[in-house]
Amino acid sequence: MGQMMKAAVFKAVERIEIEERPVPECPEDGILVKVAACGICGGDIRNFHNGLRNGKTDQIMGHEIAGQVAACAGGVSRFQVGDRVAVGPDVSCGECYYCRRGWVNICDSHQMLGTHFPGGFAQYIALPGFVLERGFVEHIPEGMSYDFAAFAEPVSGVLACQEYNQISYGDTVVVIGDGPVGCLHMEIARARGASKVIMLARGRIDQARQFGFEHLICNKDPETATKQVKELTGPGADIVICAVPNAAAQQQALDIVRKRGRVVIYGGVPKSNPMTTLDSNKIHYDEIMVLGSFSYPSTGIADALQAIHRGDITTEKYLSARVPLKDVVEGMNMVTRGEALKVLVDPWA
Repeated sequence: MGQMMKAAVFKAVERIEIEERPVPECPEDGILVKVAACGICGGDIRNFHNGLRNGKTDQIMGHEIAGQVAACAGGVSRFQVGDRVAVGPDVSCGECYYCRRGWVNICDSHQMLGTHFPGGFAQYIALPGFVLERGFVEHIPEGMSYDFAAFAEPVSGVLACQEYNQISYGDTVVVIGDGPVGCLHMEIARARGASKVIMLARGRIDQARQFGFEHLICNKDPETATKQVKELTGPGADIVICAVPNAAAQQQALDIVRKRGRVVIYGGVPKSNPMTTLDSNKIHYDEIMVLGSFSYPSTGIADALQAIHRGDITTEKYLSARVPLKDVVEGMNMVTRGEALKVLVDPWA
């Protein structure tokens, strides 16, 4: 028997088991990565409670990955053993209508590490050639820790969303949601020059305070919170980003945005109940644009690593805890209970 590794394996809804599995072989056209850190994402938590796509089981979860190249196929020129890499989960087909236009994030055959392929809640992950070619594997800047590099994946999506929506100088931006993604939207909007950034927060408002946001409004009473936003903004916000998987928050966003403003739905709701009701008359008569934003372009992870490296984001404030593989479910529970913004899994602890 070859070398063995530990992995957190999704066996069924709300059941993850720690298993000893053979270390995967280095693909003949790819690399083998020794995982140093893997972040727990809200998507991981939803999958844990609701199941993976297509009912898949017996899968290693985790998709916010940073590690070191442990083995490299002879034909791979971009990487070598010892390289430190950050890995994004998305894998596109490269051939569909959307991929041909560079919109790889909405590929018709979109697949993910941690869902369709083994992910990062393990000591090693194999990345075949098609992942190197059509996925997201980037060198970590010199001096950046693995923990910071693992945070590049959530940063990538937020950067792409704000670029897509052209948030810039003078904008008034409201973010609904006080999780790590909500805080990232606030920080990045501020870095892009928005004149006023306002967060509507609930369970993690105390954790959000550490970022020094000028306008932090408790959203436990949405009607009162909406009035407070209007007092701050006058006609309403230029852009409202809904960073919680909550249909009621999406409707609240319509109440907050100004005429000819934009509502951005960032983050999916549970697939068991994906429907929402929005006031279509308000959208029509106030000429409001309602937009979705998902994932990031081919430069996403590289862009995020540079943003972290520049200090656009106070990364250390997000990383609340590190847990060993055996405690991955408890790490998810810490996030759910609002005790942590971002929990990292250390496969070697």
